[in-house]
Amino acid sequence: MKLHTAGIGPILVLLAGVSALLIFLNWIFPAQSPVHYFLYVTAFVFMFLVVRFFRFPDRKALPDENAVYSGADGRVMAIEKVYEKEYFNSERIQVSVFMSAMNVHINWSPIGGKLVYKKHHPGKHVVAFNPKSSLINEHTTLVFRDEKGREVMMRQIAGAVARRIICKPEPGNTVSQGEMIGIIKFGSRVDLLLPVDAKIHVEIGDLPKGCETLIASLN
Repeated sequence: MKLHTAGIGPILVLLAGVSALLIFLNWIFPAQSPVHYFLYVTAFVFMFLVVRFFRFPDRKALPDENAVYSGADGRVMAIEKVYEKEYFNSERIQVSVFMSAMNVHINWSPIGGKLVYKKHHPGKHVVAFNPKSSLINEHTTLVFRDEKGREVMMRQIAGAVARRIICKPEPGNTVSQGEMIGIIKFGSRVDLLLPVDAKIHVEIGDLPKGCETLIASLN
């Protein structure tokens, strides 16, 4: 298990801060006590969880030109028909995956093809399981087009804790199916917007794995 490079800075900064606080505590109160031990354990657990946020598992998608794989780990919280007006101006099937604090926060390309659209939207930071968060929260919209001209939209959505969305590819770049494309620091939700004739293979409550779980099949 490796770490995403975006986590190195935050991990080092937090480690330095936690270490400084513990050193200061021991300087002021050198005699060890149950309070000291409690704070040591708390600091260790905190740093362990921060490191977990940035873990980068080694995964490979099973190549399938008709498959749409999950863009993130988490829980399927919505499967619904929506009218998408940013790019398609038509109805799409939206599948939303919510990432909890315990999930991997890496994002993967759901299909292989060219990135034909990318736009970052500043916004609020309400909890990501709020149905309105996909539109009012800070998010990055991506549209991938495969060799057959089929297009899939993906939204990286920040939540109440997440404050930075990282997305590597730029419009015109070609990505492989299941390629790591970015990370949402400390959260929180990924939406896939699919053609209305796509066959959905997941249900609400399912726990997909990014790059591995088949979300839908394209016609």
